[in-house]
Amino acid sequence: MGVKNECSDWLFDFTIIGEPASKANSRVWRGPGRLIKSPKAVAYAQAFSWQCPAIDPLITEDVAVEVTIWYASRRPDLDPSLILDGLQNKIIKNDRQVKELHCYHELDTKNPRARIRIRKHPPPP
Repeated sequence: MGVKNECSDWLFDFTIIGEPASKANSRVWRGPGRLIKSPKAVAYAQAFSWQCPAIDPLITEDVAVEVTIWYASRRPDLDPSLILDGLQNKIIKNDRQVKELHCYHELDTKNPRARIRIRKHPPPP
């Protein structure tokens, strides 16, 4: 699906096991005016937090991120929002630092996962 960036300047390259929920579809109503994350979104956020490397100090410069998500079926929308949220305060200070994003939808019915690669933006000359 498209040409993936084979840049050698990746600062981080890691895989998170599990399938992220689409952020647009990951909220459920719980009473008047109360919107909360769905159980699937909460479970993924916890799994992501356990698996994601944490660095100190956090990256504070602008970054480029490449995400390849292997979904268990073709049904889910391609949505890296929960992944970008998960990077915040683990690797980057704020997900607003993501100035370039490449995202790919793949299929693996037996092993849903996400490969995340991060580099500085813009890349070195």
